[in-house]
Amino acid sequence: MSEGLTWTVYDADSMTQAEIYGQVLCDLGDQHPEIVGLSADLANSTKIGKFGQKFPERFFNVGIAEQNLFGVAAGLAKSGLTPFVSTMATFVSMRACEQVRTDICYQNLDCKIIATHGGASFGQAGSTHHCTEDLSIMRSFANMTVIVPADGIECANAVKACIDWPGPVYIRIGRGFEPKFYDDEEYGFQIGKAVTLMEGTDITLICCGVTVLQAMEAAKFLKENDGLSVRVLNIHTIKPIDEEAILKAVMDTRRLAVFEEHNVMGGLGSAVADVIAASGKGCAFTKVGIPDCYCEVGYPEDLYTHYKLDADGVIETVRQVMQMDFEEDDDWEDEV
Repeated sequence: MSEGLTWTVYDADSMTQAEIYGQVLCDLGDQHPEIVGLSADLANSTKIGKFGQKFPERFFNVGIAEQNLFGVAAGLAKSGLTPFVSTMATFVSMRACEQVRTDICYQNLDCKIIATHGGASFGQAGSTHHCTEDLSIMRSFANMTVIVPADGIECANAVKACIDWPGPVYIRIGRGFEPKFYDDEEYGFQIGKAVTLMEGTDITLICCGVTVLQAMEAAKFLKENDGLSVRVLNIHTIKPIDEEAILKAVMDTRRLAVFEEHNVMGGLGSAVADVIAASGKGCAFTKVGIPDCYCEVGYPEDLYTHYKLDADGVIETVRQVMQMDFEEDDDWEDEV
């Protein structure tokens, strides 16, 4: 990879997102002596332990004390260092919520949080380890940037990019071998900019994380079998969100469906809805995710099917949205 990194795209088939993150962080550590790593007794699970093995003098394990974890990270950031902090997404967004808000975000500190086991990726562990509220919580904090990579390759790109991005960053990744989506790391990743994976004029599918692959498979099926022209947007950055890409999709397709591994309240779907509502433009719109309930217990693949986040669920949703009515406005483009 560029900038002397030792991880390559070919490793994405045999490494988890967390393992790729750990390797990329080690490579960045060679180039940036200001980087320090922190964990709360989960260095092995989150794979930041790779950094600790390579740079033991720059790694701090605070024990099972997530609130203290972010207090220590804040102090290191105030001292001119760049802390990378890793623990499970549930512990970041809920157990240490106040510390992330007040110690990190309020002071707009240069702290990078890589949260693992996001969404339903640890589905078999039960509700205490599901994390389907974190995007809503994190994007509500001023100064916080929120990113959900589609796969290990995008995770690597996000970790590399965040080192030069000012202020706190929250990157949410999964637990295990989430399928690889990208074949090449040079696809134009930019924080705050959506990636157009497929152009279309009938409907736009907006997704992030593990739903990106499912949306693309569904889009190809719908083109071949239903004759639909489907646009697919990977909006990996939930905040700051790419308003231009969303409004262009509204103008060009007038039908949008959002898919996310998160509660339907407050995450990507709500962020997209905010943009549409502020524009004053009418369109057919729906969002699919975990409904207003606690996620069922089960293996991730079964949960994605249950909540219609797999390709079959996307296809079913698209066919429903194509039947929706909305107010026509032939002159609306000149109002944007």
